Amino acid sequence: MKIFVQIASYRDPQLIPTIKDMLEKAKKPKNIRLGIARQFHPEDGFDDLSEYENDNRFRILNIPYTDSTGVCWARNLTQQLYEGEEYTLQIDSHMRFEQDWDDTLIKMIKQLQKKGYKKPLLTGYVSSFDPDNDPQGRVKEPWRMAFDRFTPEGCVFFLPETIPGWDKLKSPIPSRFYSAHFCFTLGQFSTEVQHDPEFYFHGEEISIAVRAYTHGYDLFHPHKTVIWHEYTRKGRTKQWDDDKEWGKRNERCHQKNRQLLGVDGETPDSDFGIYGLGTERTIQDYEKYSGLLFSKRAVQQYTLDKQYPPTPYTYNSEEEWKESFSSIFKHCIDVNYGSVPETDYDFWVVAFHNSKDETLYRLDADINEINRMKNDPDGYCKVWREFNATDKPTYWVVWPHSVSKGWCDRITGNL
Repeated sequence: MKIFVQIASYRDPQLIPTIKDMLEKAKKPKNIRLGIARQFHPEDGFDDLSEYENDNRFRILNIPYTDSTGVCWARNLTQQLYEGEEYTLQIDSHMRFEQDWDDTLIKMIKQLQKKGYKKPLLTGYVSSFDPDNDPQGRVKEPWRMAFDRFTPEGCVFFLPETIPGWDKLKSPIPSRFYSAHFCFTLGQFSTEVQHDPEFYFHGEEISIAVRAYTHGYDLFHPHKTVIWHEYTRKGRTKQWDDDKEWGKRNERCHQKNRQLLGVDGETPDSDFGIYGLGTERTIQDYEKYSGLLFSKRAVQQYTLDKQYPPTPYTYNSEEEWKESFSSIFKHCIDVNYGSVPETDYDFWVVAFHNSKDETLYRLDADINEINRMKNDPDGYCKVWREFNATDKPTYWVVWPHSVSKGWCDRITGNL
């Protein structure tokens, strides 16, 4: 049984260590086939794959970094290298592996197929490792993905957390969501659910989750740790660091994601073609499975409570089903330290407004919250707010008040 491994790498010094660890830890390394989109800078040197050029397991695209238009574009290129292998594994270029990872993942898929799932897909935000403290820094507990929020752009964000009772589990657990840094499934997924090259970054994972589900794939998290991922990417250049057009690409990505999923009732301005939804299930089937309602940016309490899908409730009508959702707006306002230079703030007004300049929500920051935020290691204040919202806020306001200077400059931002 051959496994087609897809890796999109951007100027990553962890690419070669990832490849070496993968092959060393595989039970059957001869059955591994790698499709790599290597986006490189000629002066880097640390991701040179010339040692693998004559290895027939490798299919390598060497791409000057200036030609890159983003990770989804690169992932799409790797999928074109698929040659009919029975299974496929999509990962990032900064991973580590458990011994016999290939055999373990194949056995999980076969176990799920025996339970009646024709097209099982293993995915998730896998547990973390630290390249500077490896293997001691590896998190042993397996993780799952939990709903976090709808972003102002209409994208769904997730958070990783430890799988409850994982040490007693004997098989993978159901998942609502998809992670692009770890996906193991049938090889045909490489052609059935290809990454849209016009997507940029955010929106990639929720769109693939829905598209996979509507193509008949059932999503699961592995119940044991098989692969590790490095999340910090510290000291590494990202594609958006080099790409002056990344903002435009990102805006287009968010637009396409809203259109694909019908967020805020948006409809496509063009045909998605092969990058659209499948025909084995509908988007409403996914919404009933996941407990999300894209048109209203809404979520069911069952999902917020982190219960496993599918949502078990039945409803007498579609209207009753829609009324079971809550529209929760959760957002982090980022305020640069330079915008709030005073040392004696006693409170900040923090408010969200609609397009009519009406206040939808206000919860001021007191002196304790202000002091916590002004000591954040990332170097800017993170003002988190969460509230029920029937209407999407249009902009936010942070208006600091100083004991010595009174009202300071009003800070605003569009949503």
